[in-house]
Amino acid sequence: MWRRNVRASKLRERGVTTLFAAFAYLSILTTFGIVLVLIFETINFFRQVPIFDYLFGTTWRPGFARAEFGVLPLIYGTLLTTAIAAAVALPIGLLAAIYLSEYAPTGLRRWLKPALEILAGVPTVVYGYFALTFLTPLLGNVFTGISTFNALSAGLIMGVMIIPTVASVSEDAIYAVPRGLREGGYALGATKREVATRIVVPAALSGIAASFVLGISRAVGETMIVAIAAGNLAQFGGPLESVQTMTAYIVAVSTGETAAGTITYQTIFVVGATLFVMTLILNILSIIFVRRFRETY
Repeated sequence: MWRRNVRASKLRERGVTTLFAAFAYLSILTTFGIVLVLIFETINFFRQVPIFDYLFGTTWRPGFARAEFGVLPLIYGTLLTTAIAAAVALPIGLLAAIYLSEYAPTGLRRWLKPALEILAGVPTVVYGYFALTFLTPLLGNVFTGISTFNALSAGLIMGVMIIPTVASVSEDAIYAVPRGLREGGYALGATKREVATRIVVPAALSGIAASFVLGISRAVGETMIVAIAAGNLAQFGGPLESVQTMTAYIVAVSTGETAAGTITYQTIFVVGATLFVMTLILNILSIIFVRRFRETY
């Protein structure tokens, strides 16, 4: 009976291991399939459009009779809205994380952190319409000549959206710094502010950098906010003017009206591949930075 139970236990363990491995390999195969589709359609696109014209062209109008496929306006719009979002979210998120970890009482921290993370659960389409119907008219009272669709309101709302991501991950990294480092600073006569800014934050720098990259990556890949609030005009405009991001273009073209196999259809995949490469480079740089400055306690 004992041998029979051992054999049955081993079979169950093998079954569970196989099931977990199948789920792990399924995610890898899904990613691999997505990359293959992007590569295949991108190659078909570059058979018709020179890669130099795509990467360095300054005009993007694929649907016109004389189509032009310079992706730089889309990259510019993506980087502009992301820069505005980062300027809002990174300092506010980091300061919120420092407060939650170093200054907030335990009772306040227990409910304040979940309340902050509620922002991450708001649908992005709600953020987009909030930017269009509330923030843009509000900015119109400050800036004359602001467009109805503009990069500034989209970037500001995107910054609000990624604050919980930056604050939560940064707070976890700061909270994980050993108590002994703080006590050593206090023993040397440092104030709470000096301990937080000169000891704790540098010790948690790798985790804070990871939160920054995670937040920026989400801003780069954000779709609905920029599609609703930033507009669909691919140009090198200022923050008060309409711009078009890569994700907004994909949304605008990914409709049933675009015939499969056409060059307009293939632009969806080539722009997606460009966005994928940009995000991949950003993550590689973040990994290098984290490994370079990571502290082990």
